[in-house]
Amino acid sequence: MTAATQSGAETFAPRLLSWFDVSGRHDLPWQHPRTPYRVWLSEIMLQQTQVKTVIPYFERFVAALPALTALASASRDDVMALWSGLGYYARARNLQAAAQRCVEMHDGELPRDIDELTALPGIGRSTAAAILSQAWGDRHAILDGNVKRLLTRYHGIAGYPGLPAVEKRLWSLAEAHLPATRMADYTQAQMDLGATLCTRSDPACVLCPLQDDCVARREGCIADLPTPKPGKVAPQKHACVLWLANADGEVLMQRRPATGIWASLWTLPQADDADSSRAWFEQQLHGDFNEAESLPAIDHAFSHYKLRLQPLRLRGVALRDRVGDNDDLRWVARGEFASLGIPAPIRKLLES
Repeated sequence: MTAATQSGAETFAPRLLSWFDVSGRHDLPWQHPRTPYRVWLSEIMLQQTQVKTVIPYFERFVAALPALTALASASRDDVMALWSGLGYYARARNLQAAAQRCVEMHDGELPRDIDELTALPGIGRSTAAAILSQAWGDRHAILDGNVKRLLTRYHGIAGYPGLPAVEKRLWSLAEAHLPATRMADYTQAQMDLGATLCTRSDPACVLCPLQDDCVARREGCIADLPTPKPGKVAPQKHACVLWLANADGEVLMQRRPATGIWASLWTLPQADDADSSRAWFEQQLHGDFNEAESLPAIDHAFSHYKLRLQPLRLRGVALRDRVGDNDDLRWVARGEFASLGIPAPIRKLLES
């Protein structure tokens, strides 16, 4: 494909900033005030999640944990409850782990150094650059999904952006376009253009400040870029979840292991199939498993597989004495669900 013109590339940042001054997003909650902690939190939340979804979570999170030190000292359950429903829960675990490391190693502050930032859990090169450029105005390039889409189209770069050779070229171009000043605005401008105009489907090219020398527009290949990841059919998995209520109507919740899917979240007890569910039930509880009511299945998609959950509901059960002191099992009243980190499909089932 033909590269963008040299003169066009030289005016890339000025055109983008002029567009941003008129059409960019200037009233996002993490911009006022724009502190390192708030910028960092927003960048982690915005990974694989849209701005409109993130805003209420961000506002609730900073209201409860307004500073890095508060996040570091919060209980795991409080952090996961604030994150509950936002998905990709490893982000929340890494966020708190990074905050605790900052308290231990950086006097309770985020370090103003890209190598020290990328050494923290959950912070990669692009996220570190976004923090430095927006919080301090430091001159660093970002390469999130929006910027990859923008650059592959503008320069006409074929090849899946996740491939090392393609990604290396995109990093080089991202750095070449950096302006000398206004780094916070420029970083936000790139993300805004990708989110509002240079979208995955139906991009608004006629409104784009870069349209005149965009290779993809000139060559009619906008829909082909970025090159999609080679397709792979996601495997289908199955499991049973037990919705168990005691005589007081409280629901038995189980904390997931510290690693793996839904790590450290509270969910309904889960097993691979009905037989395994029966065996677990008979070890842990008093009651007649044969009276369990089968509810409609729940389908949930993870990034690398699909899961179909079969809920089985049984009322009036009780824990056996020998498991009553298990910290990973607890009875929860309906009014307490909001205080726990619960996976979105399980919360939806419980509230239905």
